[in-house]
Amino acid sequence: MRYAMAIDTKKCIGCADCVLACNMENQIPEGFTRSWVVEMAKGEYPDTMLEFRSERCNHCENAPCVRCCPTGASFTTEGGIVLVDESKCIGCAACVESCPYDARFMHPDGYADKCTFCYHLVSEGQNPACVDVCPTKCIYFGDLDDADSEISKIVETRKSKVLLPEAGTNPHIFYLI
Repeated sequence: MRYAMAIDTKKCIGCADCVLACNMENQIPEGFTRSWVVEMAKGEYPDTMLEFRSERCNHCENAPCVRCCPTGASFTTEGGIVLVDESKCIGCAACVESCPYDARFMHPDGYADKCTFCYHLVSEGQNPACVDVCPTKCIYFGDLDDADSEISKIVETRKSKVLLPEAGTNPHIFYLI
């Protein structure tokens, strides 16, 4: 099992419903967020295009945040979801600094925090909150190892990219282009 997410940049309208759903579902303190929307202009005038990308932790297969954590607070579950055990976190922020995607922050309570793919929901067979709330249905989630899953089919048949492939992290967030 390898959980992954794909975000269709042709369907994303930048509404940030995914950000709000994440913040509410995970009770993120005001002023902090586990996900965000990036707006990027591409091309040269008059052939320009605006791309919206919903971004978050990339749940990397080769996660620098897990490798650098001195206490084992950052770890990878079976299925590849990268989590933080806040009871083991000493607040050193080494994982925050090591993330090439700037996907972690220090929670006001003193531990590193980040997207968990809503592990508490996924472990009950549900989707992450961002997936179900998206009005354009541009966020796909599932098991890449299941050839019959929607995510496997869409990643196989659509052109996609990952962020910072040169970092060698093997991210599990795919942007459909």
